[in-house]
Formats: sequence, C-alpha cells, structure tokens
Amino acid sequence: MALFTMAALVFSSLSLYSLNKTARGIANRDLPIISSLIKLRASLLAQESYAGKYAILRDTTFIELFRQREKESLANLAVLDKQDPAHDTAALNRLYTDYRVASTRLFSGQTANADQVRSAGLRLLNAVDAFYVKRQDLLQAELQGANYQQESTIRWTIIISCTGFLIAIGVAPFVTYRTFRAIRKLQRATHRIAEGDFDYDPQIPPGDEISDLARDFTRMAARLKVLEQHNLDASPLTRLPGNIAIERVLDQRLKSGATFAFCYADLDNFKPFSDHYGYAKGSELLRVTGDLMQATVKAAGDPGSFVGHVGGDDFVMVLSTDKAAAVCEAVINGFDTEVTKHFSPEDLARGGIEGSDRYGVHRFFPITTISIAVIICGDEEFDSAVDIARASAQVKDIVKETPGSSYLISRHKQVT
Repeated sequence: MALFTMAALVFSSLSLYSLNKTARGIANRDLPIISSLIKLRASLLAQESYAGKYAILRDTTFIELFRQREKESLANLAVLDKQDPAHDTAALNRLYTDYRVASTRLFSGQTANADQVRSAGLRLLNAVDAFYVKRQDLLQAELQGANYQQESTIRWTIIISCTGFLIAIGVAPFVTYRTFRAIRKLQRATHRIAEGDFDYDPQIPPGDEISDLARDFTRMAARLKVLEQHNLDASPLTRLPGNIAIERVLDQRLKSGATFAFCYADLDNFKPFSDHYGYAKGSELLRVTGDLMQATVKAAGDPGSFVGHVGGDDFVMVLSTDKAAAVCEAVINGFDTEVTKHFSPEDLARGGIEGSDRYGVHRFFPITTISIAVIICGDEEFDSAVDIARASAQVKDIVKETPGSSYLISRHKQVT
C-alpha cells in the first residue's frame, strides 16, 4: 500500500512538474515572442507611413520619426533573437536589413522612387505575419500536448491509486484533482491571453500549486494590455496617451465620485508659428510642450495624475484639486522660458511674427503662449467626459482673451 501510494504521488508530481515547465515555457518564451511580433509589426507599419510621407513631402522630420521607430524594430528583433534564435528570426533580420538599405537609399537621395521601400516592407510584413501564425500554431500544439498529458496523468494516477487500496483512493485523487484543476485554469488563461483577452482572470486561489505562476500571468497580461493600448492610442509625436485613454480616465474619475481638476491646455498663435518656421519646428515645440507637462506633473508628486495629448496643440492634465494651481503656474513658467528658444532673435526683439490668420488676413502675431482652462469636477456636476470637454472649451475661450500665458479655474458656473 505504501509502495503504490508513493508511486502515485511520484507519478503525479513528475507530471505536475512537466506541465508546470510547459506553462512556464509558454509564459517566458512563447508569449514574449508573440508580443514582440505584434509590436514589431506596429513599428514597421509606422516606418512605412513615414517613408511614404517623406517620398511625397521630402521633409526630414519624417526621417527622424522613421529612425525612432527603427530603434524599436531593432529592439524587438533583438528579443526575438534571444528567445528564438532560429531560421525564422534570421530571415526576419535579413529582410529588415534589405528594408533599411532601401530606405537609406530613399532618404539619401539615391533614388526618388519609394517602390523599392514598399516592396521590401511588404516582404518583411509578410514574413512577420507568417512567423506570427507559426508561433500561434506551435503554442496550440504545446497546449494540446499538455491537455493530452493531463488526461493521461489523471487516468494512470487513478489506476495506481486504486491499486494502493482505500487510503490511496482517498488521498491521491484529491491531490490530483486539486493540482490539475489549477493546470486547466492556467491553460484556459493561456488560450484567452493568446487570443487578446488580457483582462481574463484564471481565478486560481492563493496557496494553490501554481498560484505564483498565475499571479505572474495576471501581471504579464496587464502589462501586455497597457502596451497594446499605448501603441494603438498614443500620439506618435509626444508618445502621450490619446483620446481613448483620456476618455477612459475621465469616466473612471466620474464613477469614483471623487473631486478632481481637468486642465485643458492650448497653445496660442501656434499655427502662425508653424507656418512661419515650418512643420518640423512646430512638431518640436509640441514635443517639448508634452515633455514639459509630463515632467511638471511628475515633479508635483500627485498620485493618480494623468497627462494626455488630444491632438495638434491641445493637451490635457488630470490632477487633484490642491495641485492644479501650482502645476498650471509651473507649466506656464516653464513654457514661457522654453518657447523663446524656438524664435529667432529678430522675432523676439519685435515681440512676434508677421503672418496670415485663418481668414487670409495678414497681421502681426505675438510670441506663442499657453492658455490653460481648469475645470473642477465633483459633486456629480458632470455626467460624462463630453460634458467636461464642453465646459472646458467655454472656459478656454475666456482665458485666451487674456494676453500672454495664463490659466483660469472654473468651479461649475463660478469662475475664479
């Protein structure tokens, strides 16, 4: 009886170790590879877009944006080399080298036709998609093997346990059931995460055989979700979250019922600046403004704060009410100091630039400034993010009438 009981325990333990090893292999190898392939594809699509725009507009800004995405692609290829140094990864490296050569020829002026770049990019994207499908098939095969091993283990464990008499029948199935129930949950979680359901919870209680691994799975899925949302929604210029993330944050704050400050920032006379100095200088000023806001909010030490880029020269900050005034003043001071670096000495001496407004009328525009409309949200005054945006637009029209950089705080209908 002791021999068969021990045999059942050893057999189930070895099977558990094998299944656990398979699960860890999926978590540490397959999912990072799939994640890297997804991010690599997104980077390649962005590079294709920048190369195409450069071929039409011949603006060197697109070369800089292309090189930034190129670094991301190389980093993802490095992850693939580390996780899967096989023929597929080597082929991707060769195709990406061809793509870089074609793009370099385009950017250096050796050719004015972007067809070679598009052709090399298409071959590379096809290779990435094929590699992705292959890894998905391998993942499914591993999961099927784990399912078969699980069924076989359950069957043989029961046979050995029954042979070991009543004690083995009472003890071994209980341990086996507890173990493989957690394994089945983890396998189900792996399926769901591989399909893109990053919010799926395997619901493995603490103290179970693989509870630590389940927590690792949950953290990894949450991180993958953040990366996916960030890649899809973030501004390619400032890397700040976009409209989807902004609306989600506002909805969460409104549901919580806590009071908070919504700050809508807009650059005054930005279009004349961009028309006068060019697209690249305008983009640089927007990027610097985003970095300034992010650094200022971080320095304020406001837990749960948020900085987003609506688009163009419009930015938002979500802060606690006691930090709003200090952060707005710091952003204004920092912007007024930084913006002078982007004007020529002659224009600074004149206090502005000559240009045409949106109606085509030629007139003088002062130095670019920043206006911030602050809406205090709380006490169920606003029902949705749309209501907050509408209120902030009204306050912004008022604050923009004040010369220079300024901010205005509105508490519903009362403006202070």
